[in-house]
Amino acid sequence: MAKLDVYNTSHKKVGEIELSDAVFNDEVREYLIHEAVKIQLANRRAGTVAVKNRAAVSGSGKKPFKQKGTGQARQGCKRAPQYPGGGVAFGPQPKTYNLSMNKKARRAALRSALSLLFKNDKLTVLDAINLDTVSTKNFAGVLKGFSLDKALVVTDAENRNLELSARNIKNVKVLKTEGLNIFDLMKYQRVIFTENSVRKVEGALQS
Repeated sequence: MAKLDVYNTSHKKVGEIELSDAVFNDEVREYLIHEAVKIQLANRRAGTVAVKNRAAVSGSGKKPFKQKGTGQARQGCKRAPQYPGGGVAFGPQPKTYNLSMNKKARRAALRSALSLLFKNDKLTVLDAINLDTVSTKNFAGVLKGFSLDKALVVTDAENRNLELSARNIKNVKVLKTEGLNIFDLMKYQRVIFTENSVRKVEGALQS
C-alpha cells in the first residue's frame, strides 16, 4: 500500500498515512484524463454568441424596385446581406457545446490523475490547516515552507479563514473534496490534502 508522510503547517513530520492503491496508485490512463479535461472545458462554454440574419433584422420585406426593366440585378428586400444594415449571412448562432462522460469513467479519470501526481511526488498531506485568523502572509509562509508557489489545496470541510487567506495568493486555489475536479488537478499539478480530505476522496472514488 502506498504511503505518504504527514506534516503540520510548520513543515514538521508528524506521522504517515496509508493511501488506497485503488485511488492513489492506480493505472494511469492518460486518454481518460484527456477526455475528462476536454469535456469539462467544453461544458464551460456559454455558446451564446449570435448575430442577426435577414429574418431577424428590422425592416420591410418589400422589393426595393421592380423585378424587370431597371437594368439592375434583381433584388428581394433590403434586409438581404448585401445591403448596409442587412442581415449577416451564415453568421454564428447560439448552440450548446455540452459533452457527457459516464460516472464510472469520470471516477477512473480522477483516480488516474491522482495516481499520476502521486507517482510524480506532487502530493502533500497535512494533518490539518487551522488558521486562527485571516492572514494571507501567514498562509503564504506555510506554502513557502513546502517550497510551493502554485498549489491546489483540498479540505474536507469549509474553512473560512483558509479560503480568505488564500484567495489573494496567485496560483493557489482552495477546494472542498466535493469540488475536486480533473481540470484543477492538471492545472495546478501540486496538491495539498488534509488527512481527512484524503479519506473522503478515497471514499468517493473507490470503484
